[in-house]
Amino acid sequence: MSLKDKGYIQVYTGNGKGKTTAALGLALRAAGHGYKTYFGQFLKGQDYGELHSLEKLKDYITLEQFGRRGFIHVTRNPDQEDIRRAKEGLAKCRKAMLSGQYELIVLDEINVALYFQLITEEELLQFLEAKPNGVEIILTGRYAPESVCERADLVTEMKEIKHYYQQKVPARQGFER
Repeated sequence: MSLKDKGYIQVYTGNGKGKTTAALGLALRAAGHGYKTYFGQFLKGQDYGELHSLEKLKDYITLEQFGRRGFIHVTRNPDQEDIRRAKEGLAKCRKAMLSGQYELIVLDEINVALYFQLITEEELLQFLEAKPNGVEIILTGRYAPESVCERADLVTEMKEIKHYYQQKVPARQGFER
C-alpha cells in the first residue's frame, strides 16, 4: 500500500523527550522522497533550531507557529488570545490537509493544547474525520486523550527514564531548543 492509498494517523505522546524530534525526523524522511509536509506548532512562538534548519528545506516543509512568543507555561484557565491562536492554527492545519499540496501534516503539541482546553476533543476528532486518503497525520504532545489514541493507527509513548533536567541542566541551544 502506498501513501496515496490511505495515510495513517500517528500519535507521539508521553512525558519523555523526543516527540517533536520524532515528527521532525519523519518530515525529513518524507522530504527525502519528495513528499511535502505542513508542520503546525501549537503553543510555540519561540525561536527554535528547527526553524533555521527547515528554512533550508522550505520547498518540502512548511512550518508555522501558532503560539505567542514565550507562551509555553499554560494554566487550566487559558487567555482568550491563546484560545483564538489555537483555533486559528487548527483551521490552518485543516486547510493545509485538504489543499492537496501536502502528504504529511504535523500538529505539534496539539495534545497539550487539548489538555489546556485551547481546543476541544470534538474539534480535533472532527479534524481527523476530515482527513483525506493519501495524507499522513502526526499529533504530538503529552496528555494525548484516550479518544485520540483510539482513533489513531499508531501511538508511541515517550517515557522518561532519566533526564539531565533533573540535575538542573537548562534547555540547550541546538538540542532542546
